[in-house]
Amino acid sequence: MRGVTERPRPASSVRPGFAREDWNARYASAELLWTAEPNRLFAAEVDGLSPERALDLACGEGRNAVWLAERGWRVTGVDFSDVALGKAERLAASRGVEVEWVVADVVELEPERQAFALVALLYLQLPRDELARALHGAVAAVAPGGTLLVLGHDATNPTEGYGGPKDAAVLYTPEDVVAELGELVVDRAEQVRRRVVLDGGEATAIDAFVRAWRPR
Repeated sequence: MRGVTERPRPASSVRPGFAREDWNARYASAELLWTAEPNRLFAAEVDGLSPERALDLACGEGRNAVWLAERGWRVTGVDFSDVALGKAERLAASRGVEVEWVVADVVELEPERQAFALVALLYLQLPRDELARALHGAVAAVAPGGTLLVLGHDATNPTEGYGGPKDAAVLYTPEDVVAELGELVVDRAEQVRRRVVLDGGEATAIDAFVRAWRPR
């Protein structure tokens, strides 16, 4: 295994309750906060792409990064929770794949420029200025011909959908994401609805989804 590399976290923190220590405690509270299987929309969008280098930003427990590695991608997964990445490393080992895990704050991270055929930023819910900084880093990392996938809880979800943060300051629309993509070409920017299975039935969650690519 490649192991986990840690980059120092800056003194500044995200909103109260969402510092590294808070996420570490949350990840330590359960075996897996989410399923070990990849996000379904992400998997469908990646299907058909040639496996090259991939960067999974805010990768959490590594379910999408590990899934990519199983399909031949050379993956770097980044998250600022060392507890989450410890779990991600164990998941990769259990699946017999290698992933480069990096402990770093994606808001401050400066990824290798134009080096990744696929860059993913999934469910990173931050205030607008911090999200913009993370998006700028993600955009810079996309290689010529490469793809950027962004998915998160839509701004309409608290009133029209189910689950996710209730704080409007950390929700966004597809248009908010597109505004930060610079020279990338946008293929899709839309709300997507997904089914959520509950003990007493079903509900619908509303996400913001953007797919873009860098011209060669």
